[in-house]
This record gives sequence, structure tokens and C-alpha cells, in this order.
Amino acid sequence: MNFFKNPQLVQASQKPPDLRKLLTPERISSFQMQAAGLKLFYATERVTDDILDALYSLASDRNVISQMKAMQSGERVNLIQGYESENRPALHTAMRDVFDQGKRSPIAQAAVDLAKKEIEKLRLFLPEVEKFTDIVQVGIGGSFLGPEAIYVGLEAYALQGKRAHFISNVDPDETTKVLSRLDLSKTLVIVVSKSGSTLETVTNEALVREWLREAGLNPKDHLIAVTGKGSPMDDPAKYRASFYIWDYIGGRYSVTSMVGGVLLAFTLGIETYLEFLEGAHEMDLVALEEDPQKNLPLLGALLGIWNRNFLNLPTVAVIPYSQALARFPAHLQQLDMESNGKHINKEGKLVDYPTGPIIWGEPGTNGQHSFFQSIHQGTAIVPLEIIGFKKTQYGEDQMIQGSYSQEKLLANLFAQAIALAQGQDNPNPNKVFTGNRPSSILFAEKLDPFTMGKILAYYEHKVVFQGFIWHINSFDQEGVQLGKKLATEMIKTFEEAREGKVPTYKLGEAYLKLLE
Repeated sequence: MNFFKNPQLVQASQKPPDLRKLLTPERISSFQMQAAGLKLFYATERVTDDILDALYSLASDRNVISQMKAMQSGERVNLIQGYESENRPALHTAMRDVFDQGKRSPIAQAAVDLAKKEIEKLRLFLPEVEKFTDIVQVGIGGSFLGPEAIYVGLEAYALQGKRAHFISNVDPDETTKVLSRLDLSKTLVIVVSKSGSTLETVTNEALVREWLREAGLNPKDHLIAVTGKGSPMDDPAKYRASFYIWDYIGGRYSVTSMVGGVLLAFTLGIETYLEFLEGAHEMDLVALEEDPQKNLPLLGALLGIWNRNFLNLPTVAVIPYSQALARFPAHLQQLDMESNGKHINKEGKLVDYPTGPIIWGEPGTNGQHSFFQSIHQGTAIVPLEIIGFKKTQYGEDQMIQGSYSQEKLLANLFAQAIALAQGQDNPNPNKVFTGNRPSSILFAEKLDPFTMGKILAYYEHKVVFQGFIWHINSFDQEGVQLGKKLATEMIKTFEEAREGKVPTYKLGEAYLKLLE
């Protein structure tokens, strides 16, 4: 069934609202939602009350709140019916549901108990490594993007003398660049791989071990494993300590598990890390809110559904007006595109409607001096998801030319939303802005650890709600497997050529000849 043939929404999309006529002070005041300290301003989205009501009806028809409850209670949501699949729960929310004794399903309670055990293990471990100043996380995908985005976002709250670094790419230049700048005697290295066999991570770990040996150090004293219990990396003979993650924690949803926990607790302190988890948990509860008028991530999801499926806009730019969130769009790119970049539904049938959009972005105001030319006057309409904060992290600012820097930052934030919506007429066609281009603003008082957790979980649930509506599996990533398989064939081709053998993979051999 195509859920996007809703007559009311289809009819509205044929002549959608014109923001150039709609945007007024009254609309800006009324088109907003608040929950858990976050505000979503959506006056500059091309929606009306009637369209929103129809979108909420679509969400009700798809039973998205019931599906969210099922996910958070540990029901199997990572599956394709009738076909081989991972066939398991997606319980990333249990990793931060550690603050009360609330009633949970047995599966969720077991996951919470395991999460608490790892947090306590981490609390006891940190004093043992107090003398270390730097920590390097070796991992790729969700083992890198989320932790880096959150660390960079909260670096203002780092403990004095504690720094984090990341090695993800199998490119040996990255390992050399990171390690050559460090005093390895004061450096810990976290190796993150749920399977314990991720090609890039295993390769980079071997490089790191060689660097440590060449520095006269025992690698075991410096290495920490974050992996699945029983994996090849779950070996106390090779690592100073091991922390566990479980099959029901997907990589792109793993930053609130020990995948992010060890690094964040080391650099920020365990209590600050727990504040981050508590913020995520608060938004988890908002995502369970049955009243759609109070469910913030559901509204964000529905605005995205309207833009993607009814206005036929294939991309979204995430623009944080905060330099601290410089790496957050990269994390959201994986979160969204790996989750919802799917072409079959949960019964294995081809969908006949668009699913996940292309996600990209950079901080404002930098983007305004880069790609905003195309966003304002290009032929492709790009919806913006803007993120902003009233206050600075460091509390430092100066008045220059009659205004503070933070005021200038926020002035640009709101001006872009208005400009995209209103546009501009001019006798000179080069100065015409067509306007009527959608955006929304996610706003908070300040980017502190508690708020960072809420923003992270907001986007996680926004993505999952959209997956529920599209009736796709947002928790697997089969699309990355074919490239990995063929890379293995290419590696074998390099080995055969180096040994003077005739390569067995002929397409790979053809590319090797291009290197001669």
C-alpha cells in the first residue's frame, strides 16, 4: 500500500502554501512547538494547520507511536519479514534509561541492567588512567562519527588537560598525522568494533600497536577494547580493559553506549557524560508522547515527510549556527542515510515512493559565504534544518560595532530563514530571490551536555519515525556490504600481483593495470 496517496495531502501538494504570502509575525509566534527544553520554529515551512492535521493523521494511520513504544520496549524491529535479516531489537534507548526504576519489559530491563554494569565498570576504571592526557578512538562509521560529533560539541566542558583524537580512515596518513603529534606515553587508545573484525579498524589497530612498540611501550598498557562479548577483540591478554556493546545497538545509534562512553567520560568526566545521557533519555520519553501536538521528534519527522514525499524535495541541509556542532551534520548524514536510504519495505517489496533524503551541511555563518548562493538562487530547492542557541558555551563575548558576536550569529540565523521564505523582487533579474523555500529552526538556550543529549535523541527519533512511516527497516545497513565484499577481492588482487601470480578477479586486475 502506498501511504502517500492521502487525498488531502496530495491535493495540498498540487498547490502548496506560498510562504511569501503567509509569513507574518503572528505565524512566527504560533508555528512552534516546545518539549524538554527544545523549541522547533516552523513558520518558514510550507505547511498550514490543515496540512499538519493531515500529516498527524498519516502518522496515526501508520501507528508510529505504538511502533516507537515497541522499539523502546525491545520488540524485534530490525527485520525484513520473510527474508534473512538481522531480526533483533534496536535498544539504543536502553543505554540511557539508567536513571530510575521505571516499569520496563523484561528485554528492556535486561539491556538497562547491562548498561548500568558498563557505566559502573567505567566509573571504577577512570581513576586508573588519570595520569593519561590524550585518548585516541580507532573506529569507523558509527564507531567514530557520533563520538567525534559529541566530543567536538562538548569540548568546551572538557576536563583540564584531557583531549580526544580520532583515527577512522584506513589511509595510513591519518594514523601518522594523529600519532606523530602525541606523547604516546601519556596516550590511551580505544579500539571500537562490535564484531572485532572491521577491516579498517583492525588494520589501524595494528599500525597503532607498532607505533607504541617503536616508542618503547607495551601496547596492552595503552589499549582499550570496546567490542561485542566474545569477539576476537574480547581478549584480556591484548587490552588494558574491555567494555561491551551488544547486537541490539546499531553503530549509528551507539554514541550513548560505551562506543562513545569511554572517550566522553575520560575527556568530560563521568558526571558530565551522565548529564548527556540524561538529556537523551528525556527526549526518549518525549518520543513516546501520544499527543502528537507534544511529540517534538514526530513533528520534525512529519515536516520532513511533507518536503520529501509531497513537495518532492530530495535533499536536506543541516545548518548549525554553532561552531561546536561542526561535525554534527556528518553524524546526521550517516544516521539518516544509512537508516533510511532503503528501496524495499519491511516485507522485502520495492517501495513506490521516495524514502530517505540526501543529508549534508556545514555550520552557519560559514555556509552563507559558500553554498548559500545555490540555496537562495539555485534551481534546486533545498530545505534547511537550522540549529541555534541563545547563549554561548564559554560565556565570552565582546560588543563590536554596536552588537555582540552572538547577536550577529543569531541575526544571521533568523535572517536566513526569513530570506529563504520571503525572497526579493528586483528589476535586475540577477538580484531576484524567488523565495518560498522551506526551513525550520531547532532552538535551545545553550549547548550544554544535557541539551546535547536531547538534540542527539531528537534526531535519532526523527529518523526512526520517518522509517516507521515509510515502512522500511531503519536499523540494518545491507547497502554497505557489496563494496566491502569487492574490496576484499581487490585486496587479494593486490596480493596476487605482488607475488607474481595471475589475478583471479579480472575487473580488479584491469584497475591494477591503470596504476602501472
